[in-house]
Amino acid sequence: MSTVRTVKRVLRSQPTIEGAGVHLKRAFSYQRVPELDPFLLLDDFHSSSPQDYAKGFPSHPHRGIETISYVLQGEIEHRDSMGNAGVIRSGGIQWMTAGSGIIHSEMPHGEADGRMWGFQLWANLPASHKMMGPRYQDIPAEQVPALALNGGVEIRVLCGTAQGVAGPVRDIIINPQYLDIRIPAGGTYTHPVQPGHTAFAYVIAGSGNFGSQNAGAGAASTGVESVVVFGDGDEVDVSAGSEGVRFLFVAGRPIKEPVASYGPIVMNTQEELVTAFQEYQNGTFLKHKT
Repeated sequence: MSTVRTVKRVLRSQPTIEGAGVHLKRAFSYQRVPELDPFLLLDDFHSSSPQDYAKGFPSHPHRGIETISYVLQGEIEHRDSMGNAGVIRSGGIQWMTAGSGIIHSEMPHGEADGRMWGFQLWANLPASHKMMGPRYQDIPAEQVPALALNGGVEIRVLCGTAQGVAGPVRDIIINPQYLDIRIPAGGTYTHPVQPGHTAFAYVIAGSGNFGSQNAGAGAASTGVESVVVFGDGDEVDVSAGSEGVRFLFVAGRPIKEPVASYGPIVMNTQEELVTAFQEYQNGTFLKHKT
């Protein structure tokens, strides 16, 4: 018999400023380790005013993590220390494995009317892969499967599987799922999840009831800019409110290792963290340069 995951907690995103002055909403950060292990951070940058995002994220280092950028409106231009350059456009995703270290910049550009909307998720790497070679998986919108299910439910499969359809991001260590799900007003959807994996939803439009198709114990009704943290089980039930609901669903295998973090570098110990910043300062940070 299937076990429906109950809701452990609902978090509200908080306004913050990052990069060179990008105004965004932080859904969660390191304070939620280990509750959201292996996920470390989720940022929502959403504005119609270029002054909120135009200064972007100039060159900065990463080590020991993966950064996942998903763009709904506008685009993000990126460049890095390995000579890579490109643009993530509306509907596209970039899964960057920083591994042993990379220095990159991310510069957002809005639509003609100024609208820019995207998300960045950080996922931890286990100690065995902290110093792996950096890599990118750049996925344009047309390569992301879009499913239309009975009852009007729509799913974009970025990573993992839904209804037997696999997303284009592959070979990720934590075996993640990353889905963009829409449920129409009054609709319901049940999604299977690997037992033992961490799972959460981030509501980006409308409202819904999570944890059960009928409000009750272990369920939560919530709206935009809310993170729904699920308990364990093998499926998630969601029902939409009167305006429907759209949410990002993310799940992955927890790493269950110590976390030592400061800004964009995440290691297992304080000693490793100090080493990383010393290497950044003395010019030996990059282990793979081409």
